[in-house]
Amino acid sequence: MPTVIATISLKGGVGKTTLTAGVAEFLAGVFGKRVLLVDLDAQTNLTTMMIGAEAWLECNQDRRTVATLFADALDGTTDFDLDRAIARDVSPVADVDGIDLLPSSLDLIELQEELSARRVAADDHAEAIGLLRKALAPIVDRYDHILIDCPPNVGPFSLNGLAMADAYIIPTIPDVLSTYAIPHVQRQVADFGAEIGRSIVELGVVISKYRPSSALHQETVRRLRRDPTIHNVLPIYLHEANVIGAAAEYAPWPTLHAKYGYHGHYEQFRDLTRAILVEADGKLG
Repeated sequence: MPTVIATISLKGGVGKTTLTAGVAEFLAGVFGKRVLLVDLDAQTNLTTMMIGAEAWLECNQDRRTVATLFADALDGTTDFDLDRAIARDVSPVADVDGIDLLPSSLDLIELQEELSARRVAADDHAEAIGLLRKALAPIVDRYDHILIDCPPNVGPFSLNGLAMADAYIIPTIPDVLSTYAIPHVQRQVADFGAEIGRSIVELGVVISKYRPSSALHQETVRRLRRDPTIHNVLPIYLHEANVIGAAAEYAPWPTLHAKYGYHGHYEQFRDLTRAILVEADGKLG
């Protein structure tokens, strides 16, 4: 069975999607893992990072996205075709193989409201939260890792991702506004795990867009490490850099070194990915 990890944050702009994509590429390109990416965020950033806007538009027009899965649940239809929806070998890095993607869609915006209303009407917190897990069950054994990019909320799509996840990571910029929501994420995930009868393990907080020259960033990281409610701050920080921002643009790259640069950022992503693997092995057995 694969290790399923959700990336979740209640604060936008913290590098959540860039982190998910980068970890997937290093899992596949450096550590030889087979990876499935699941994009549950209606902003579709992970999808366009991995396949580009034109290919995404084609998938969306053909209803080969995760939105069709949730629309089926609402409309009583059976239009979702898993094998057609999965985009194969999606990384724009030429020497990275082994990453597949279940694309997202802007249609999730309206579907979230409808699914939320249905859960309220049913007065059942478990309503429609197992759709993703059930849909992906036939193919999960093809992968070593499944990474789920959740939207910046704990609505029905995030809950579908968490219901499938073994563990989760929380990306944050080390400033007051970004870190403020971390305890809220922890509580909501813990409460949801209790509702569904199993633990969803926190692998740790990932520091992103770190500026080592910033006294605020340095002090915030120290505060997080001293905070007893923050279970773990992963030891590798992703520094703020143009090369990391550029990695979010869909463009062909010959190698991971070319994409992430030669000034330490490749090593940061590689070592962070290794740290996530170590945490998952230690906490999930």
